[in-house]
Amino acid sequence: MGDQPVRVLVCGDVEGRLSSLFSRVQAIQKKTGQFDLLLCVGEFFGVTPEAEAEWQQYKTGAKKAPIQTYILGAASQETVKNFPNSDGSELAENITYLGRRGVFTGASGLQLAYVSGREAPQEPAPAHCFTSKDLSALVTSLTSSSKFRGVDILLTSQWPRGVWQYGNNPEVNTKSCGSSSIASLAHKLKPRYHFAALQGAHYERLPFRNHVVLQENAQHVSRFIALATVNNPAKKKYLYAFNIVPMKNMDPTELVKQPPDVTESPYRRSAKDKTETQKPPFSTTEEEVKYHSSQPTGPCWFCLASPQVEKHLVVSIGTHCYLAVAKGPLTPRHVLILPIGHYQSVVELSSDVVEEMEKYKSALTDFYKSKGERCVLFERNYRSQHLQLQVVPVPLNRCTTDDIKEAFMVQAQEQNMELMEIPQHTDLKQIAPPGTPYFYVELDSGEKLYYRIQKNFPLQFGREVLASEAVLNIPTRADWKECKQSREEEDDGCKQLRDAFQPYDFAWDD
Repeated sequence: MGDQPVRVLVCGDVEGRLSSLFSRVQAIQKKTGQFDLLLCVGEFFGVTPEAEAEWQQYKTGAKKAPIQTYILGAASQETVKNFPNSDGSELAENITYLGRRGVFTGASGLQLAYVSGREAPQEPAPAHCFTSKDLSALVTSLTSSSKFRGVDILLTSQWPRGVWQYGNNPEVNTKSCGSSSIASLAHKLKPRYHFAALQGAHYERLPFRNHVVLQENAQHVSRFIALATVNNPAKKKYLYAFNIVPMKNMDPTELVKQPPDVTESPYRRSAKDKTETQKPPFSTTEEEVKYHSSQPTGPCWFCLASPQVEKHLVVSIGTHCYLAVAKGPLTPRHVLILPIGHYQSVVELSSDVVEEMEKYKSALTDFYKSKGERCVLFERNYRSQHLQLQVVPVPLNRCTTDDIKEAFMVQAQEQNMELMEIPQHTDLKQIAPPGTPYFYVELDSGEKLYYRIQKNFPLQFGREVLASEAVLNIPTRADWKECKQSREEEDDGCKQLRDAFQPYDFAWDD
């Protein structure tokens, strides 16, 4: 079949409503042409006498499925009786039970992994449940090959727990929904499409990537789709149609194309969110094992509650962050956005702190704009105790955003450092786990540059680039110590800035 797409239909819980399902399938095929196969996740059989009678018609051959149909096993004790044994078998013409768990490869080369039933609450497992042994056997059978890149389709009845992380929210109770074993299985098998049911809900999660940006080669994205029950009264979607070219027949560059709305993998939690004691997906070198607690190890110059903080430099105080004039500023409107509490880097901030930091960023952007300037932000998480987000305005007539970007890139190369561009929709937390030393730049275009610090990083690098001829052309101001001001000058500069910024200061309104 070469690179011909396979036409697939997938259905949620059928619960014995076979005639409804198959007449819907026939209507679709009449309209759009024949599909190659129908895959059913969740509970296929019903428990009512009507459902039983309907099944008998298919079982005896009085009625026939209009398409090759593959189903998963029982998801409850009541429906176990419909499955003669745990191995796959044909239950009626065109209706095949895949089995308890395994891999099915179609003539086209399409590879499909499946697990029937629910996670077993205890051993020995009831007939409608799977165990961790089932899952490890499935993973081993696939991933032991060095050529393994993932599967085309994964079918499970249960949802993977936490699949909504970093994505859009489903209409289900996220506290109790899903199985963490299925999440771990999906993480290892990297399916291009993963289907599940049992929740009576329809949910299509944003596609997510299977690699760590800038640390691993690009891999294909995964899509998770949950389907509702056939003929549900709320008319939620229960049938999903798509075309898929089997992975083994695809051009590798085509396979790893990333859609614009791709997110981080929900299964690759940051160490902070980890509730399960799995090993984090990154290794930590000695250089990176620095404390990152909420208590400074010694006096901190930037904790607002600390006696060391120079309060006369403070421009604005919000609920979680504050704004201060930089010590020895590059230009008069060079400021720092700082969290009020003690955090070492952006990747450790809680969401409310991040939110207020963003508010300060956009207020400063508007403020600088009114002065004919664009805004450049940078952060150095290296030999620093308290997070400082440096915000430097650059006059629009000095240079373009591209010039600034190029200046950072070129000057990094001169120092044998490679600044990487971070894709949009990417959270810095995913690239720099807590404790990782890094340097980070954000431009007014939304572009972000990142460098993972190895060792011997030039501490003034951000200032040096902005002070250089290509940008502000004030090379003598690259070192803040050379720009020290008297207390009077500092007071004066801060008062002027506070007054000028006040119309943009949201904290002033509160």
